[in-house]
Amino acid sequence: MVEPLPICHLNGSLLPLREARSSPLDRSFLFGDGVYEVVPARRGQARRLPTNLARLARSLHELRIRNPHGAEQWTQIVEQLIAANGGGDVYVYLQVSRGAQYGRDQAPLPDIEPTVFGFCAPLLPLAPEVLERGISCITAPDTRWARCDIKSVALLANVLLRQLAVDAGAAEAILLRDGVLTEGSASSVYVVIDGELRAPRHSAQLLAGTTRGLIEELADQHGIPRRVAVVTEAQLRAADEVWLTAATRGAVAVTTIDGNAVANGRPGPLWRRMHALFEAFWNA
Repeated sequence: MVEPLPICHLNGSLLPLREARSSPLDRSFLFGDGVYEVVPARRGQARRLPTNLARLARSLHELRIRNPHGAEQWTQIVEQLIAANGGGDVYVYLQVSRGAQYGRDQAPLPDIEPTVFGFCAPLLPLAPEVLERGISCITAPDTRWARCDIKSVALLANVLLRQLAVDAGAAEAILLRDGVLTEGSASSVYVVIDGELRAPRHSAQLLAGTTRGLIEELADQHGIPRRVAVVTEAQLRAADEVWLTAATRGAVAVTTIDGNAVANGRPGPLWRRMHALFEAFWNA
């Protein structure tokens, strides 16, 4: 785990992260009643922030939590957090809970002031051995709830699935539901079949990844064929390449699944091309 940077945002104020406090009656603590976003920034610039804020607004809307800020205010919060922590390559974690009420009632949903929290942590580049060898993953049944399209803080199923990967010495759990690929426990998943990049269709069963969105934009700009389609477990296991994408990872080549090599067990040529395009975007 990378340690967070020292300054956080809590309900309109910047303060030392170690001094931040919230109510034990906050509904995110009692019910997991809140949403979050992870915003990558390179050289202090959060270039994809509008897409993150759009997803944050959608998650809040789906949970019927009042959005406490407009896009301009959110942008100021993110920029202030990055600057207060020295800029550079970081990610910003934002969390909005429904707020703290005096008591514990599941419903009706209270009209209270949302709790807004944010902090930064270093955004590390992929390690040389990951660039050279890729990562190993396991597969697991997708045991999460029915609204994975909402970026909710209620992540217990994801935590347990990720622990399965850790227990197996793997980097991630790739999830399958009824023999079909959904996503990773904390990532989107791509497969490459016959030179074509494929990903599952957006649905309530998976999150619309903002890094996935950037990968798709880059593919379209540079003539890389792609499509969204059902990806079966058999196609996943027989794919020429498998990638994970996430805000804190970018695009990573998966070279082993359940102990079996993906193709020749090395990062593939299409991933190498996309990794170069991805880095060029962020360094432009």
